[in-house]
Amino acid sequence: MNIVTVTDAWRPQVNGVVNTIVRTNEQLEKLGHMTHVISPQDFRTVPLPTYPEIRLALFPGRRVRAMLDALNPDAVHIATEGPLGLAARAWCIENRFPFTTAFHTQFPEYLWLRARIPLALSYRLMRWFHGPASTLMVATPTLHQRLTGWGFRNLGYWSRGVNSELFRPRTKSYIDANRPIFLYMGRVAIEKNIEAFLKLDLPGTKYVVGSGPDLETLRRKYPAVRFTGYKSDEELAKHIAAADVFVFPSRTDTFGMVMIEALACGVPVAAYPVQGPMDVIENGVTGCLGEDLRVAALEALKLNPGGCREAALRYTWEACTRQFLGHLETARRGTDTALADSRPAG
Repeated sequence: MNIVTVTDAWRPQVNGVVNTIVRTNEQLEKLGHMTHVISPQDFRTVPLPTYPEIRLALFPGRRVRAMLDALNPDAVHIATEGPLGLAARAWCIENRFPFTTAFHTQFPEYLWLRARIPLALSYRLMRWFHGPASTLMVATPTLHQRLTGWGFRNLGYWSRGVNSELFRPRTKSYIDANRPIFLYMGRVAIEKNIEAFLKLDLPGTKYVVGSGPDLETLRRKYPAVRFTGYKSDEELAKHIAAADVFVFPSRTDTFGMVMIEALACGVPVAAYPVQGPMDVIENGVTGCLGEDLRVAALEALKLNPGGCREAALRYTWEACTRQFLGHLETARRGTDTALADSRPAG
């Protein structure tokens, strides 16, 4: 198949959306498919207010239509609900071309945190956006249940994977600091609830690996915390593997791929018992879940790293990509019958 993915989130951003598209396209090409990405790199852009790392395409409708006409796709997948996603959605509807979408980010909750926009209004807009899709792909059973409660009906599973060769157990000596090391890795932004971790009274040293709009503010506010800034590839994997516990304070992630990356490094996870962690972490085996995050972090120190690694190896990008392909095939046939695996991979 000739597969076109349209996304408002793309390089140089580093996040779960971008990583998922990159890894999925790699697997699709291994399986003999052609892949194309329509992204902000192809357009004039402006920074998103309060979040300059994210750039939005300006008036992309005409060019998106021309690009899709020229690419002549067999399948169109719309990854995000931004300007490019809206333009691709309009093209698909105008041409009666079946398409798929994905729910990568809980934008309604983010909009509530940043601007106090009512959830009911935001979810109404989300239902409008995703309603015409053949399948709205979700990563976990908890998210499936949540969106069902908000009135979504065209849901199908598309799980996530991990690069287990990059993210693997390594020497703990890479980080030279008082132990235990409690580490967070990801975007440094209000929606990640990072201060819930930074405020904890924990022994040893706290690390924050990543960048984002709140980095400098938090660095000034918590001088005892080690903020490394953005890291990637080997350097990132070495930081995670050197930690004793990976602390994941977010209450709004749809999945939390960083948790699988930590597990693949043999590092147990401490998190709240919410969507994402509840789907990924086996409480008391690969991590500890609890409303008292301090207790969860301390209990996670006692867990077996080998069990964490073993659990992570169940998440493969090949299995996830086959799920994805199943939904594209359903869209091509123009049927509502979901032939993709009805259970998450892993």
